[in-house]
Amino acid sequence: ELLALKKELDKEFEEIKAQGLALDMSRGKPSNAQLELSMEMMDVLKGNSDLKCETGVDCRNYGVIDGIPEAKRLLGEMSEVDPEHIIIYGNSSLNVMFDSIARSMTQGVMGNTPWCKLDKVKFLCPVPGYDRHFKITEFFGIEMINVPMTPQGPDMDMVEKLVAEDPAIKGIWCVPKYSNPQGITFSDEVVERIAALNPSAEDFRIIWDNAYCVHDLTDDGDKLANIFDILPKYNNEDMVIEVCSTAKITFPGAGVSAIIASDNNIAAIKKRLNVETISYDKMNQQRHVQFFKNADGVRAHMKKHAKILKPKFDMVINHLEKELGGKGIASWFKPKGGYFISLDVMNGCAKRVGELCKEVGVTLTNVGATYPYGYDYDDKNIRIAPSYPPIDELDMAAELLCICTQLACIEKLVG
Repeated sequence: ELLALKKELDKEFEEIKAQGLALDMSRGKPSNAQLELSMEMMDVLKGNSDLKCETGVDCRNYGVIDGIPEAKRLLGEMSEVDPEHIIIYGNSSLNVMFDSIARSMTQGVMGNTPWCKLDKVKFLCPVPGYDRHFKITEFFGIEMINVPMTPQGPDMDMVEKLVAEDPAIKGIWCVPKYSNPQGITFSDEVVERIAALNPSAEDFRIIWDNAYCVHDLTDDGDKLANIFDILPKYNNEDMVIEVCSTAKITFPGAGVSAIIASDNNIAAIKKRLNVETISYDKMNQQRHVQFFKNADGVRAHMKKHAKILKPKFDMVINHLEKELGGKGIASWFKPKGGYFISLDVMNGCAKRVGELCKEVGVTLTNVGATYPYGYDYDDKNIRIAPSYPPIDELDMAAELLCICTQLACIEKLVG
């Protein structure tokens, strides 16, 4: 029976291969239609002779290193935190995270030994996770430790045990809402346990990458507990560094990013910033503020994004359910937001699925990229990015992915 099915799939595979397709599901980039949603922002400053921010500083000039107050309020509302605890940066939250790790390496964290002077520095990495997080820690030679994700968030029994025992563990990467790639939102219990961590390293930091804080696909999106409300309960205010940005809200190459942290952290970060730059792009901060007005403006804008994105997510999920459901060869999580769908195929088959997809002209995120060092020990995880391709191309790509998944798994079963 399996051989008959394989024969049928092989035939289908060869027919499609002959078409010479070029379909791309590799990057979580907004589509052109999504980018068009923010084009009016380019005109909001036109004919506006007064480009001063609230404090009276001309946004075209130097000054206001930590961001204009209006932008702090906007991103504060968006992230549900007090604007006092925000610094507005340039266009990239990845840059902010790289900077945070670099600062810890060279200067140390709040008077502690710089990490570069220690024999060993380790970081916890929930897997599958965000490849660019892992690239940062790898770049600095930090040893990465895999922590399995559960449907509620990272395996907290493991996290608690590891950080309590090993002072070389200096931090953990987290995408707490609509995690990359699974789309899991950390449960209230997990957020509480993270806030309550009692690490043996005094300079332990949680990098709370809240990239998808407003990126719901439906009206009943997931709710993430606010970790900053919980930290004081455990005297752990200094333990979390949150980052966010408007990259997938307005323009990925030209948004604004922010860091959110305790008074102590903010003071330490400002010390470094005063050396690093004189100010970030306040004109862009103004543009964002005038375009959105407030967080309600952001939320209304995100509904327009959802209108474009949801049919794409539904289409991929429908293909998976129809063609892979109930066969015992694959599983996936149906996210309520974010940018990815994570597909787990039979152990030992993901790389093969990637090869087959490449043969028929479908580009996927490099298989293994969702693990530190690009090594998925079970060889099972595939990250699907539905946002960028036009819907008819996505339809075909999802169909092909399902064919390739079945073929790879049958090959393994029949040996």
